[in-house]
Amino acid sequence: MNDLLRIRSLSKRYDGFDLKDIDLTVPAGSVVGLVGSNGAGKTTTIKSVLGLVFPDAGSIELFGQNVGEHASAKAVKQAKQRVGVVFDTCSFPEEMTVEAVGRLMSYSYEAWSAADFEQRLAQFELPKNRAVKDLSRGMSMKLSLACALSHDPDLLILDATLDCLRDYMRDERHGILMSSHITSDLEKIADYVVCIDEGRIVFSVEKDAITDLAGIAHCRAAEFERIAASGFFAPGELRSLRHPYGIDVLVPDRFAFSESFKGVALDKADIDTYLALMLKGEIR
Repeated sequence: MNDLLRIRSLSKRYDGFDLKDIDLTVPAGSVVGLVGSNGAGKTTTIKSVLGLVFPDAGSIELFGQNVGEHASAKAVKQAKQRVGVVFDTCSFPEEMTVEAVGRLMSYSYEAWSAADFEQRLAQFELPKNRAVKDLSRGMSMKLSLACALSHDPDLLILDATLDCLRDYMRDERHGILMSSHITSDLEKIADYVVCIDEGRIVFSVEKDAITDLAGIAHCRAAEFERIAASGFFAPGELRSLRHPYGIDVLVPDRFAFSESFKGVALDKADIDTYLALMLKGEIR
């Protein structure tokens, strides 16, 4: 499988924030969800890929081509022609109409298709004569997505949560890196989930390892101590959150856990609960 995007040991230092040793890959045919709290480093990572900020260390490859600070301008331009980008805020001039935005984009991308753009506008029910400033936030995001898709990109980078992506992913050459706070959307479409916190990768796992395999055990104090002493978890791998009614434990394999601890209540994990326990759980 070809990697559309490969980030290795990416680091960037700001006053009060340090992005450090980020490794991230987007294989062809996959959707990678990038999660984490505000200020965790997601947008800095995306801006580094797009050349909007220059990292202090590490490497970035798009389609096997180095696009870092010292790459040739021609190589970077060619790689970026194959990338579609949607940010969380609309970046087009406010006075410009939807139709004029399409004309502007046609000068930016060699593979721009006016016919595809017209089709996207109809699909998203976007009025061509409406000014950008008069669009709702949802319509602004749809306009950005229409622009991102109308030059036949091989990789979509989304710093927003959007529907309408399944058709795009029917082509197995495509891939998506999607930064989102709405994890229920990632559960529907993502293949991999990567979490950044305080500028560092906390975990990078297949989404199915969370939603299909992991679980949350709900324990009383005595049950928790029995689980902790059982050897089921290696040292440093037991993560738990205490609340007034008991203790929640993150279980990597709920099927194996249920065989070992038949009397303990156990639910399937979702990305939200997995993320909470990984970021906030006590480690033992």
